Amino acid sequence: MLRAPALRSRLKGIRFLVCDVDGVLTDGGIVLDNLGHEAKRFCVQDGLGFALARLGGLQVAFLSARESKIVNQRAQECGVHLVMQGKKQKSPAFAELCLQAKVPAALTGYIGDDLLDLPVFEKAGLAVAVANAAGEVKQAAHWVTRNPGGQGAVREVVEKILRAQGTWSKVMAQILGRDVAKSQK
Repeated sequence: MLRAPALRSRLKGIRFLVCDVDGVLTDGGIVLDNLGHEAKRFCVQDGLGFALARLGGLQVAFLSARESKIVNQRAQECGVHLVMQGKKQKSPAFAELCLQAKVPAALTGYIGDDLLDLPVFEKAGLAVAVANAAGEVKQAAHWVTRNPGGQGAVREVVEKILRAQGTWSKVMAQILGRDVAKSQK
């Protein structure tokens, strides 16, 4: 893990944030009913986090090894337009997302929780493990969140990035419908 000054330096440069889905946007549980219908539980704080990210000028994408219609629905609800699913080899998919976003990997953060995320950690400018990530993932990360996946970890990352970039106050004023000039006084 990086020391505070090095971490802050990386956070300042992030322009694009790519999130794993199962275990990051969710707690990792997958509910299947008797008819084979799948359900996932998402955190509403992370949903607002995506709105905060957009207001702060960050692009966001979802990258998952699994495929699920629910992920597309959640992406639409959160205003996330770049989504790749069914990508067990995540490193090439991550590179493609960076191309689509027109942001180099060095200026891209990636949030993961399990072994399939490790190849992306090697490429991302900021590798973040959620609190409940696998041990190897935590060891490879630049930073480990306090919150577990599916419980506000993405929101925590977005807030930390925006604070490091000096845009948090402006974004807060926008989200609360306040005059930005007044909020900076």
